[in-house]
Amino acid sequence: MNRLFGKGKSKEPAPNLNDCISNIDSRGESIDKKINRLDMELKKYKDQMKKMRDGPAKNQVKQKAMRVLKQKKMYESQRDQLSQQSFNLEQQNFAVQSLKDTKTTVDAMKVGVKDFRKAYKNVNIDHIENMQDELEDMMEMNNEIQEVMGRSYGMPEVDDDELEAELDALGDELGLDEDTSYLDDAVTAPSIPTSEPGMESATGDVPVDEFGLPQIPQSAK
Repeated sequence: MNRLFGKGKSKEPAPNLNDCISNIDSRGESIDKKINRLDMELKKYKDQMKKMRDGPAKNQVKQKAMRVLKQKKMYESQRDQLSQQSFNLEQQNFAVQSLKDTKTTVDAMKVGVKDFRKAYKNVNIDHIENMQDELEDMMEMNNEIQEVMGRSYGMPEVDDDELEAELDALGDELGLDEDTSYLDDAVTAPSIPTSEPGMESATGDVPVDEFGLPQIPQSAK
């Protein structure tokens, strides 16, 4: 079949912006190297011209420098064009990537909305309101139970006027208790002796009795 009708050409892949940008940048780098090489050559000619006198030889070197300078200008123009092309492609690539990211975000939001709707179907708002009402009733019942359990039994019946009079009298007694003048006598009282009686009045080796008086030695019988 291929011999009769020939073999179809293989379909080339679609151009890729990233590959195009990489190719253009590579060409720009190659031109930059050429410009740098021409700059070195120009410097060499300029150094030669500084050391030469005016004349045919210097003019010849000058013509070479002019030719190199024209080549440099041409390469610089090409580099500027490639740089602008690369910039334009990068802008397009950024726009395309932004659209792709936006589409991905929108698709994710659609999935989220779908899941939310599916989950919302399992939620009954009326059931939630009934449950809240039931909890509120149970809390009120619990408060009533606690109030009943906290009732007091066997408390004597006292007239309110008698309680108020007793409360006023109790306030006066509390005021009297705040008087601390009775502590003054305790502060001025003599301190408790710390030594045995008679020890401070003893002089030399003479013993004293419990009242601090010298003891009279007993005579031998």
